[in-house]
Amino acid sequence: MVEGGDQVALKDLFERDVQELEREGILFTTLEKLVAWGRSNSLWPATFGLACCAIEMMASTDARNDLARFGSEVFRASPRQADVMIVAGRLSKKMAPVMRRVWEQMPDPKWVISMGACASSGGMFNNYAIVQNVDSVVPVDVYVPGCPPRPEALIYAVMQLQKKVRGQARNERGEKLPPVAAWRRG
Repeated sequence: MVEGGDQVALKDLFERDVQELEREGILFTTLEKLVAWGRSNSLWPATFGLACCAIEMMASTDARNDLARFGSEVFRASPRQADVMIVAGRLSKKMAPVMRRVWEQMPDPKWVISMGACASSGGMFNNYAIVQNVDSVVPVDVYVPGCPPRPEALIYAVMQLQKKVRGQARNERGEKLPPVAAWRRG
């Protein structure tokens, strides 16, 4: 049986060994953190451009903005190859079931970015034909404000989603938020 003092000494010895190995360039992590890091740096968005915000979404991949720097290299046309849906623009009630079907076809884990005032709140279209919040159709992880939001705003949203996936996101009080567990949604 290990005494309390022996256990502390053993822990200190282990910490010193870990620090020495880290100085040599050997990294220590958990498998969960490694998988979260890989997922956060290889987000593949599904194209779901519905209105003027889609032009700004396309502009986020040009040479000036280069969304590829953050691992979102290719917009996928097939939902089976994507793990992030970027809903860019106003969503009509006629298109909502189609969007829900595309979201359901995406493999788990999956995330959603709501881009623009129209997707987030209906925008200026407060009428019978427009869904007033994409969150009523699919669960949204990150909202991008603006009408239309600039490409830099979408890139910032992708960076925030990466933080959420890695478990490094914080709320307005500075408290650490849990990692996004999109694969647990029902």
